[in-house]
Amino acid sequence: MRLRQRPPIDQGAVPWLLAVALATASPHAENLPPWLSLLFAAALLWRAWLWRQRRPLPPRWGLALLVLGALAGIAWHYRSLLGRDSGVAMLVLFMALKPLEMNTRRDALVVVMLGFFLLLTHYFYSQSIPTGIWLLASCTLLTAALIRLHGGAQPLADIVRQAGLLLLQALPFMLILYLLFPRVSGPLWGLPQDAHAGRSGLSSEMAPGSISSLILSGAIAFRSQFAGEMPERADLYWRGPVLDSYDGLTWRSSAQQTGRPRSAPAIESKGAQYSYTSIIEAHNQRWLLALDLATSLPAGATQAPTLEVLAREPVRTRSRFSFTSSVDYHVSRVEAAAILQQALTLPEALNPRARALADRWRSRPPARIADAVLSMFRNEDFHYTLQPPLLGVNAIDDFLFGTRRGFCEHYASAFVFLMRAAGVPARVVAGYQGGEVNPVDGYLIVRQSDAHAWAEVWLAGEGWVRYDPTAAVAPSRIEHGIVAALPEGEPLPGIVGLDVDWLRQLRYRWEAANNAWNQWVLGYNPQRQREILSRFGIPNADWQSMSASLAILCGVALLLVTVWTLPRRRRADPAQRAWNRYCTALARRGVTRAAWEGPLDFARRVAVERPHLAALTSEAARCYAGLRYGQGNSEQLLVLQECVHRLPARWRKNA
Repeated sequence: MRLRQRPPIDQGAVPWLLAVALATASPHAENLPPWLSLLFAAALLWRAWLWRQRRPLPPRWGLALLVLGALAGIAWHYRSLLGRDSGVAMLVLFMALKPLEMNTRRDALVVVMLGFFLLLTHYFYSQSIPTGIWLLASCTLLTAALIRLHGGAQPLADIVRQAGLLLLQALPFMLILYLLFPRVSGPLWGLPQDAHAGRSGLSSEMAPGSISSLILSGAIAFRSQFAGEMPERADLYWRGPVLDSYDGLTWRSSAQQTGRPRSAPAIESKGAQYSYTSIIEAHNQRWLLALDLATSLPAGATQAPTLEVLAREPVRTRSRFSFTSSVDYHVSRVEAAAILQQALTLPEALNPRARALADRWRSRPPARIADAVLSMFRNEDFHYTLQPPLLGVNAIDDFLFGTRRGFCEHYASAFVFLMRAAGVPARVVAGYQGGEVNPVDGYLIVRQSDAHAWAEVWLAGEGWVRYDPTAAVAPSRIEHGIVAALPEGEPLPGIVGLDVDWLRQLRYRWEAANNAWNQWVLGYNPQRQREILSRFGIPNADWQSMSASLAILCGVALLLVTVWTLPRRRRADPAQRAWNRYCTALARRGVTRAAWEGPLDFARRVAVERPHLAALTSEAARCYAGLRYGQGNSEQLLVLQECVHRLPARWRKNA
């Protein structure tokens, strides 16, 4: 049995398919190993050259060897062929090499379908507005490539117009599916372990330079919107991990906070409480960055013994949480002995000069010791900078008695070390301080550049009290933000250093648009879906009612689109109607006009088959041809209409 030959690809369609490959795969270049990006570019340029020169494609055995070598390179680079990053790399490899064996229309369809699939993978890395716009443009290009592939050579404007029309027809279905498709709390498919890699934010450890790297980033950590009055900027301390274990170089969270939960901390608010909602960016950690100190927690959250608010699972997607907090309080006046003991622990035989200084203060009350440390930072020659000198093994001694230059983590670390060496329980708190209100949407934006570290000291009768040694050295850091505290000439963090009014206003509007996109598109979760559907008269919507509504509305939309897209029946003009009636009358008498047969040819055939109708049919045909293709007049139309009535009522079939 002979196999049917597959139709070859039109040469004019090749540039469209190369454009498809470039548009769908090139944005992944920043996430791919450089050698794979170079291979992709070289493969497309090679295929374009072959098309231009009309050269034959390379042999398949050569491509097979290239695929095997590239797969080995991907496996070596990612240490696996499984996972998000390695999977995307393989798709890009296939998109690069498939055009080099693209001979038939079937091969071209594989490239287009691979392009559609590659579009989905971009959301693994970015779900921003520019990504959405790029993917919409790429989807239009893919649809246009299909039109060019099957429709042949056409004007570019016609192809783009038809592609846009097809996407416009899909718009009602997109909106219906967006509103009614049952949402789930997690992703629709299980992602590999590396799907959540690369999240930025605070770490559970604080080593030299860890916070300064965050401070140089203008990325948004979270947004908060207060239900009423907002605290003063100096009170905006957002608590992250509490670091109470020190090895001489790095501060870490001890096992106390990850052990068995204890009873809720005793919090006594001394002033106003603030209610607010925070939209926290994914940071792959459990802490929820509540305003210090949270008195009301989101559902499912807990408060650790060290007072930070923890979610059940790490925050791997942008999430919304509601809190109530107090900024003036007493907390844990009676504290567990294990926690206090942990807050006194120091490594042996390190920083002898700092220990000697603390020993001289040991006889003072704890609050006076804290004041003495702050007074030293405030009155002596200490400087705030993001470019401090390197420190040695005795880092605290080198900082206090040598360099005296550093940023928040240096001052918080030295403060806590001195307090512990003087016999006072103390610990480091990492988090964020401050924020900037966006006047467009009213949200307080807290960036990575607002990352901060401060100290907590336990005082008998008062509990844990916040001390910020950075405020003693650079009060402008707390009052006006990081930019105001940095010496002139130091690098500024991200986009927050821009001090041009029109750029700042543009940034406000862009970030407000992103916030709306995040909440109403990316953040369209089951709770928000129920809220929206209740406004449309579907209260307490479950998956059964949503599925039924989805089927009904999709059916209605399909019917409307079908009615709109069906070719409308053209209304025949009077000459056409008269000629059709004449031909129908002849068909009843045994002479049927073929669809391809013109009026004069039909008249000649009638003259042969029905000689007694030759003159009448010839007259009708000449009148119709003049009306249809020439400069006909009303008299010809009247003659054509009368010809139908002049046909004999009865006649013999073979006359």
